[in-house]
Amino acid sequence: MFTDRSFLGRTAHRLARWTAIAGGIALLAMIAIVVISVIGRTLIWAGLKPILGDYELIGLGMGFAVFAFMPWAHLERGHALVSLVTDNFSGAVNAWILVVTDLMMLVAAAFICWRLYFGMMDKFSYRETTILLGVPMGWAYAAAMIGAVVFVLVSVFVFGRSVTDALAGRAPAKQQGVDH
Repeated sequence: MFTDRSFLGRTAHRLARWTAIAGGIALLAMIAIVVISVIGRTLIWAGLKPILGDYELIGLGMGFAVFAFMPWAHLERGHALVSLVTDNFSGAVNAWILVVTDLMMLVAAAFICWRLYFGMMDKFSYRETTILLGVPMGWAYAAAMIGAVVFVLVSVFVFGRSVTDALAGRAPAKQQGVDH
């Protein structure tokens, strides 16, 4: 059930991948906004001008992008790993360490998602908007919530995968993250 080739595993991979792709598209859009705005500022003498609310747009997009990449990073174990001590442990011990750390990541993801939800509801109830563009801040939180919810779902799968591997005696790979 909690293997990468199961229906649940393939679904977790698809969700995480498509969320990360959406985050990448958002980052490309933010890069374009910055480049166009800088060119507009540089060429004010030629009648061009910066994009109105460029800082606001970057802030709105960045909240989404950060949360959009977290599920993929966790699923692929792309987070920083300090293995100075754990390299000396057996594979079984390292498998159970992953269970504990994946449980902690699940708790952190759920907590972040829970608090982000209440922050979003506050922004909507107070009708807070950005200064220049008047974009409701609640929508920025709602966009970030997409990534946060996917992060929780992927964290559930990763925790289940770790427990399944530890119970089966499968040791984690020696190299994780970038070298994975």
